[in-house]
Amino acid sequence: MNILVLNPGSSTLKFCLYDLSGPSDDPATNILVSGSVGSVGAEYSELKIEGKQIGRTTDTVVAKTMAQATEHIIRRLLAKSFKSGRSTGTIAAVGFRVVHGGGRYFEPTLVSTNVLDELRTFGDLAPLHIPAEVAAIEQIQLPVPKAPIVAVFDTAFHQTLPPIAYTYALPVDLSERYKLRRYGFHGISHAYVSARLIGHLGRPSSGKKVITCHLGNGSSICAVQDGKSIDISMGFTPLEGLVMGTRSGDIDAGLVLYLIRAAGMAPDAVDELLNEKSGMLGISNISTDVRILESAAIEGDERAELALDVFAYRASKYIAAFTAALEGLDAIAFTGGIGEHSASMRRKICQRLRFVGLKIDDKLNESATGKAETRINSDKDPVQIWLIPTGEEQQIALSTYRLLS
Repeated sequence: MNILVLNPGSSTLKFCLYDLSGPSDDPATNILVSGSVGSVGAEYSELKIEGKQIGRTTDTVVAKTMAQATEHIIRRLLAKSFKSGRSTGTIAAVGFRVVHGGGRYFEPTLVSTNVLDELRTFGDLAPLHIPAEVAAIEQIQLPVPKAPIVAVFDTAFHQTLPPIAYTYALPVDLSERYKLRRYGFHGISHAYVSARLIGHLGRPSSGKKVITCHLGNGSSICAVQDGKSIDISMGFTPLEGLVMGTRSGDIDAGLVLYLIRAAGMAPDAVDELLNEKSGMLGISNISTDVRILESAAIEGDERAELALDVFAYRASKYIAAFTAALEGLDAIAFTGGIGEHSASMRRKICQRLRFVGLKIDDKLNESATGKAETRINSDKDPVQIWLIPTGEEQQIALSTYRLLS
């Protein structure tokens, strides 16, 4: 069974075509083709495709929306034949990452018209993601109408949060009526990375206390005990928690009211401000890209340096807080675009955390490339620090295969 996995982010659509013909198949070793469409929404986007039989290609395309990016990917895949020795390049099924399942969807779900209609009602919960994801799913149905589509939800891993972690201090009748609670996100990534990290500690997962840091344009930190999520920095929406590329993260609710009342801003304008114009972009007034900010900081740009410092400071506070929530810590893992590729950010974050046993090794940290799972502190240190590339696409492929089988 050839399963196409589509993994949309805020501005990037990653994809991978797997050949899974049996339950023992490992997605990591059965990749037919993979790639991404970057800078979705910009004037021009970059479509990258890589496969053993076709090599690497990079093309400039127009992808103003996730739906257009999806169209480019599927059209390109259907135009070629990707042989794996067992099957050819048909698309038998599609696994699609959906950022929010609300209070309704906790497991991988076969997409139907009714499911899409219900997903549309979650648009206000994740305005940067849900509308674009629904449109992209509808786009898939045009060229491959017979291929079943499975929605795999980013909130599902966090359904194990205890009431003390997911409850907001709001009137209970209001919370129950509107399902106001902390849901958490990046669950597919945290599930994969925490399982890999626990594996490095030695099985079983029982008794293991770990923290996973998914750091990128969207960022979150998760506390995992006995293999289950017990706390997560993101909440009711993906806006809560860490400072991110364009998202403010934690902010005083009174400040939102002040902007509406005193500054005269409409709710939609405040939404746009906090989701699209804040974060490291807002602080630096330069970019969301940590690489650009790091170069600017080296050249003396104080706003760029402040943006990086605020990002690291907020991350270190959450790690310390989650160590308390876990009542101890065995290991921590960095993943995501920033977590995997910025040695200086990993160092900044860990510098404040020596008191909980986190001591990074500068040489190991600098040499870690993000292409392989790498420990970046000494074997003698009590709390292990790892860089583990996320495997969201693999996790989605397996979830899709298991549901359809």
